[in-house]
Amino acid sequence: MNIQEKYIKRCIELARNGFGTTYPNPMVGSVIVYENQIIGEGWHKKAGEPHAEVNAIRSVKDKSLLKKATIYVSLEPCSHFGKTPPCCDLIIANEIPNVVVGTVDPNEKVAGNGIKKLIAAGINVTVGVLENECHELNKRFFTFHQKKRPYILLKWAESQDGFLAPEKEINKERKPVWITNQYSRQLVHKWRSEEQAILVGTHTVIDDNPKLNTRDWAGSNPVRVVLDQNNRISKDSFIFDDSVKTIVFTKSEISFSAENTTFEVIDFNQNIIPQILTVLHQNQIQSIIIEGGLQTLQSFIDQNIWDEARVFIGKTSFEKGIKAPVISKKNASKTYIKNDELIYFSNHD
Repeated sequence: MNIQEKYIKRCIELARNGFGTTYPNPMVGSVIVYENQIIGEGWHKKAGEPHAEVNAIRSVKDKSLLKKATIYVSLEPCSHFGKTPPCCDLIIANEIPNVVVGTVDPNEKVAGNGIKKLIAAGINVTVGVLENECHELNKRFFTFHQKKRPYILLKWAESQDGFLAPEKEINKERKPVWITNQYSRQLVHKWRSEEQAILVGTHTVIDDNPKLNTRDWAGSNPVRVVLDQNNRISKDSFIFDDSVKTIVFTKSEISFSAENTTFEVIDFNQNIIPQILTVLHQNQIQSIIIEGGLQTLQSFIDQNIWDEARVFIGKTSFEKGIKAPVISKKNASKTYIKNDELIYFSNHD
């Protein structure tokens, strides 16, 4: 590892402190080095608050050293006015002579313009240090801007014999049938706090009446996304409690007053996944967990529109019921949450 990689690696470590709190902004870390010593560092904590470079510069006690230092940043410094001023202008104003950038920002508002602005000001700029690692750090942000859709995580739990749920009982109470242990369920709530949205289908809401929140973990609740083609979901369901922003996809307008719930009309006679993803992109949603039933999950798998899958296999056996989705076994890794098996699948090489 060379000296530039060493400090970009530190930028990545700092940036991860903002995991789940920076949306719609990316996670960014910055380090300022003088004579091979870190004299300042910072990361972006939340949209609307100072960017990583600002926090790093502010942390330097002797500002006179900036004119002889190098600033490292995991993502290209911004060059436009958003909720905060351009970081390029601050770097130029402090006369920092050297800038090392992990990767170019895919956002069309930046997309190389920050680097051009720094070079035009006479600053020595190096780009592409640990580029793959910097991409991985912000894979949600890159997917959103490059593919014009959210980063898609599929998640489900299945029994030892491959079922999502047992056969439905008549007059069954509306609540989930748990396959996994309490630690796995808490981990799922942690995942929810890290992503921007969560999607389920009609049957999941009708059968289980889920809250789809992070009650077992400290963190933000994801936007709830629900498919309800024929407006079958009862209005006393938890998803209509207005506690969390909720988007409902339906085939016809509905007269239902809810301050925190919006209804999106799409054509269910056509492929609905591209329509859903377009609306989510318009709503600035960069990542989503698909937690629906067999039909919803299998649709994303069959159309090969997914990025990761996280599959729990519990010790329970049902013998009959709703079969679990079928996914290819490529790029899989396995771990255990006590007695639950957890398999991670990647849809990327």
